[in-house]
Amino acid sequence: MSTTEQQRLEAEIEAQRAQLADTVDALAAKLDVKAQVAAHKSQLVTWGAAAAVLVVGWVVWKRVRS
Repeated sequence: MSTTEQQRLEAEIEAQRAQLADTVDALAAKLDVKAQVAAHKSQLVTWGAAAAVLVVGWVVWKRVRS
């Protein structure tokens, strides 16, 4: 194997390692539940409040109709 071929292969291997490391980091970030909750906290609170309003509205509507 010539020196240039070996250097090319080593460069390809290093590029694959870097890509694999990026993929592993991305998967680890997706699996970090605490970080996901922190990042989407305001959205979760908004949806929770909307769900609570819907449930209360439905209960009141059912009682008024009874």
